[in-house]
Amino acid sequence: MTAIRIDGATRLYAIVGDPIVQVKSPELYSELFAAAQMNAVMLPMQILPAHFESTMEALVALGNLDGLLVTVPYKARAVPFAHRLGPTAGRIGALNALRREADGTWTGDMFDGMGFVRAAERKGCVLRGRRVALFGAGGAGSAIGCELAAKEVESLAIIDPQHERATALAGTLAREFPDCRIEAATAVPAGTTMIVNASTVGMRSGDGLPGDIGSLDSAMIVGDVIVSQEPTALIRTAMRHGSPFVIGREMLAGQADALLAFFRRG
Repeated sequence: MTAIRIDGATRLYAIVGDPIVQVKSPELYSELFAAAQMNAVMLPMQILPAHFESTMEALVALGNLDGLLVTVPYKARAVPFAHRLGPTAGRIGALNALRREADGTWTGDMFDGMGFVRAAERKGCVLRGRRVALFGAGGAGSAIGCELAAKEVESLAIIDPQHERATALAGTLAREFPDCRIEAATAVPAGTTMIVNASTVGMRSGDGLPGDIGSLDSAMIVGDVIVSQEPTALIRTAMRHGSPFVIGREMLAGQADALLAFFRRG
C-alpha cells in the first residue's frame, strides 16, 4: 500500500450522500490517488436533505476541492451543479461524479452502469440477449438500465414503488434504445433471466428482498448494487440457488479506473 500524505497542497475529493457510513470510496480512492502519485485524498461527507443545495454550493466554491462522488439519494439532485454533462448523465438526468475543470466550471457524468457491466463481464456473465428485471429507477437504476440496454439485452422491465418514476425511465431508455423492449412493470415478468437490485433495499440491517423475485437457478444472473459487509438477502438467495451474482463492491471496483481517469481529466 502506498503511503497517503496530507499537507497544505493536498487536493480534496469528497463523496456526498445520506447516509454515508456505508461508503467504501474514501479508502479506495485515497489509495488509488497515492498509487498514481496524486497528492489527494477523498473524504466522506454526510449532507442532510434540507441542506443539500446550500452545502453543495459551499463545497464547489472551495478552492482546493477538485472532485465529488455522489451517492444516494442525490444523484439526480446534483445535476444542476454541473455546467456540462457526459453522455450517460445527459441521457438519464443523474450523475455520480463531478470534476472541477481548469476554468473553475464543473463536468458531471455517471459511471454506476459502466461499473456494474464491467463487474459482470469480469465474472464471465454474458449480457447480450438477457431478459432483465431491474428493481429501482433512481440514479443507479437509470445508469445500469442504460448500460444494459447498450449491451443489447433483449428486454428490460423496470420495477419501482414510484411507478411513475419507472414509467418515465422506461420512456427515456426506450427512445435511446429502440431495439430493446423496455417497460415499467409491477412484478418480475415470466421468462426473466437476470435480476438486478438497484434500489436502496439491503442498506439497512434486516432488509429482505427488493420484491418477489420468483424462482432462481444456475442460469439466472443476479446483481445487487448495495455495498455491505455481509451478503444482502438477494445475494444470499442467489448463493443458495447457484446463480452467478455481482455485488456492490464489485460494481465499485468496476468503475474505479474510469473514475480515476475522469478525475485526472484522462
